[in-house]
Amino acid sequence: MAKISNRRGTVLPLTGGDEALGQSDAFLDFQERLARVAPIDRPVLLIGERGSGKELAAHRLHFLSRRWQGALVALNCAALPPSLIESELFGYERGAFTGAEARRQGRFEAADGGSLFLDEIGALPLPAQAKILRVVEYGVFERVGSWQPVGTDVRLIGATNADLPHLAAQGHFLPDLLDRLAFEVLHVPALRERREDIPLLAAHFATRMAGELEWREAPQFAAAAMARLSAHSWPGNIRELKNVVERAVYRAGEGKKIEEIVIDPFQRHEVGNVPPTLDGEKAEVPENASIHPVEAFAGRIAATEIALLKEALLACHYNQRQAAARLGLRYHQLRGLLRKHGAEFGKL
Repeated sequence: MAKISNRRGTVLPLTGGDEALGQSDAFLDFQERLARVAPIDRPVLLIGERGSGKELAAHRLHFLSRRWQGALVALNCAALPPSLIESELFGYERGAFTGAEARRQGRFEAADGGSLFLDEIGALPLPAQAKILRVVEYGVFERVGSWQPVGTDVRLIGATNADLPHLAAQGHFLPDLLDRLAFEVLHVPALRERREDIPLLAAHFATRMAGELEWREAPQFAAAAMARLSAHSWPGNIRELKNVVERAVYRAGEGKKIEEIVIDPFQRHEVGNVPPTLDGEKAEVPENASIHPVEAFAGRIAATEIALLKEALLACHYNQRQAAARLGLRYHQLRGLLRKHGAEFGKL
């Protein structure tokens, strides 16, 4: 059994321990590239926005590698002050500094024979970068407070949302280290680049939340609610989607359909608050209007998608590949839309 340091889960954990899910072309292409480089015992850089699943990708790289029985040790380089980074990475000897009462093992030693995941690697101070470069080149380092070399056999996996070449050009990242780490650079797709996966992920998070609440079944999404999820840009990516879905589930209640999607919980929703028009006058809203404008818009998008799908399927005698071509879609995109509007199309 592989050992994981400071992370929950054992197989493909997302933030919070969720499985890797996706069916979009962007997701499948990324997974294919990741699987191809995983057995190659060289450093890999994961580039992606916050919440996009870089930690998940690092875990999968490790477990698909020949080092899967070794330890996967992680360090968030942005979570520690620069003065502590070196002692965390390389360990220290007794008496190396005030409070160092005994020798302590660093992350490189703990990861010997396995993988070391350096999250937010762009935040590393230059002195630590120079030491890491020596480890990459020669497989040795010294603990803080010692001149005795310590050997280690570690595969490095770095992750960042920073522009490392730009940092190198500005003198904030060692070009030689960047060269060594960039054997392969994998760009983790943002959620807005894989929108076809949103219904699948949303249903997954809803099911997990319902289980956590000990409900018998997870609530289903209304078409307008799912359309709003699909239309959002998701700057916080999968992590943001998970929070929004979990909030929607608990607010809907057991056995109820999810109608309300609150993207920004800090935004006030005042009863009777009528938005102004461009000329400053109050817009007229019917007395019985209760749908949020965005939800109304999203609902019309969903209705249009359903109508177009039904028309194409009927015209093609329910041949899905022909229907996809008729709509100018790839087959997998059509399948994703059918799953998205599953209540309308059953088990097609």
